[in-house]
Amino acid sequence: MPSIPPLPSFRGQTRAATPLPHIPVPTARAVIDCAVYVDGRRLPGRFSHSDALADVNNRGNGFVWVGLHQPDEYQMADVAKVFDLHPLAVEDAVKAHQRPKLERYDDTLFLVLRTVSYVEHEMHSVSEIVETGDIMVFTGPEFVVTVRHGEHTGLAGVRKELENHPEQLMLGPGAVLHAVADHVVDSYIDVVQAVENDIDEMEEEVFTPRNTVTIESIYQLKREVVELRRAVNPLQVPLQLLGHKPDLPLPKEIRRYLRDVADHHTAVAERITDFDESLSELVSAALAKISVQQNTDMRKISAWVAIAAVPTMVAGIYGMNFTHMPALEANWGFWVVLVVTLGICVGLFVNFHRNDWL
Repeated sequence: MPSIPPLPSFRGQTRAATPLPHIPVPTARAVIDCAVYVDGRRLPGRFSHSDALADVNNRGNGFVWVGLHQPDEYQMADVAKVFDLHPLAVEDAVKAHQRPKLERYDDTLFLVLRTVSYVEHEMHSVSEIVETGDIMVFTGPEFVVTVRHGEHTGLAGVRKELENHPEQLMLGPGAVLHAVADHVVDSYIDVVQAVENDIDEMEEEVFTPRNTVTIESIYQLKREVVELRRAVNPLQVPLQLLGHKPDLPLPKEIRRYLRDVADHHTAVAERITDFDESLSELVSAALAKISVQQNTDMRKISAWVAIAAVPTMVAGIYGMNFTHMPALEANWGFWVVLVVTLGICVGLFVNFHRNDWL
């Protein structure tokens, strides 16, 4: 993807008075929702992101929340010019699959979160059970910009829940940052529970007698747990910084809420680590079970070979071209040899069966 051209700085200037250049791709296509919140309540009417910020500047109160879904570089550049976002953060917001991180640019915070979604599947028939996406959050004194990548990363429910609690929105853009982080971590908990059910089912299958064990299924589940760990665990450091670093531009009350989110995230990360260890043990158990099954099969094969060797040996001896052999010309000779051979074979079969070889 081509890099974003350098953006001019608007620090110290009146943002609403800055004319916007012509953008070839309509930014409105990427904007899911844009609202102005004053005293914790959403103002009626529809706003463009530039008009919304101008309204907040004129009032000297409230903040703007703009929600974007998979914007391209031109659409994101338009938003960046209005809200004076740093070019490096803007470039990260356009590209998906970013590592979770927290960055500060003057009075603007930039938080990257990886989202995860559980894909319903049959245990042995799908190659992917964890789907990932991205949510980027820009927060400033007068605005929140959320950028989503992926089809399962919707924030409409988060916005509606916050609008039902104006006392939280009165805390400013930090309340939106907390709500988004809390929503993402709660989704981690749901996915982890679903994966845990898969691991329990796999464990039951491995230790159920006479069940066919497929190492490929365990390795597939282990690979998905690794992807889940890569998406979830790196968020621990950003959440710790948000909850414990007092110099960040966040209200004290919001930092308390974020510390609770960080605690929930730590519990999720520990469970994912336990999953990895459990699957490693399952691989060892499955390999041991396969080895036992192979040994059992080899014993059965050896037993049948031993039984088949008796008539083969007798037929080989009496098939030799000798004139004088015991009972060769007697009328009862054939039946005696046949009965003796059959008796030996039956005796071997009974002995092998008694020793669980057959």
